[in-house]
Amino acid sequence: MKPQNFDFYRPNTLEQTIALLSELGDDGRVIAGGQSLMAMLNLRMITTEALIDISRLEELSYCKETDKFLEIGAAVSQAELMDYPNLSDIQPLLAKALPSVGHFQTRNQGTVCGSLAHADPSSELPLCLATLGGEVILQSTKGERILSAAEFQTGMLQTAIREDELIVAVRFPRSLTNAGYAFSEVTRRHGDFAIVALAGVACNGTLRLGVGGVAGQPTVCEWEIEPEECDEVLNQFAWEMEGVDDIHATAQYRRQIVRKLGRKVLEEAKLCSK
Repeated sequence: MKPQNFDFYRPNTLEQTIALLSELGDDGRVIAGGQSLMAMLNLRMITTEALIDISRLEELSYCKETDKFLEIGAAVSQAELMDYPNLSDIQPLLAKALPSVGHFQTRNQGTVCGSLAHADPSSELPLCLATLGGEVILQSTKGERILSAAEFQTGMLQTAIREDELIVAVRFPRSLTNAGYAFSEVTRRHGDFAIVALAGVACNGTLRLGVGGVAGQPTVCEWEIEPEECDEVLNQFAWEMEGVDDIHATAQYRRQIVRKLGRKVLEEAKLCSK
């Protein structure tokens, strides 16, 4: 199938982009890499009157480091972030998760912020954002909003982005001193959507586990225990997410992955923190 007819805009500046969004409202959608959006448009799962292309905006094509964050502009591709110098030192969880994001071809085109905007509960980057406690920067003609990861993704394929707002950047916290990070996922084939994805952080006696692919959005829990003591809390965590059966896996299978692979991820994170 092909999408319905739509108008296409390629503004030259961020200011023009924001003005277009304000003018178009619900009739406009933003495209950067288009790896999720174009598929949904082609299948007519969604429709739009206009597409606004931000892929060539130099103002959004940047990565920069601050004392607390690695900030990534909305036009930066997943491949560009993957190749960022010393990423494994700046934020090891991103370095470990990015090779599992789609395939080589899609990472070259798909953007980091586009994945966050799509808000698939199985996606690796929204899971990393939630587990690390990152921030999303939104901008409109009314000004700037900064939302925490917990505030940003509100459900399956749902975010707190208003119709006149654009994601201009995302901030991932830098690696903490003496912290360990781990990532793993279960898929039918490498690059497919995760049946369950898990991200772990161990720091100063605290274990944090983020899980994607079970609930409608990434779910994070934190404990002050050792990995060998986590079986009971992982079982409780697995049930609290209330997974459902679908064509990919049963809820029972997903809970078992959280229990078994969750412990392995926490043990790896703990080991890396030493």
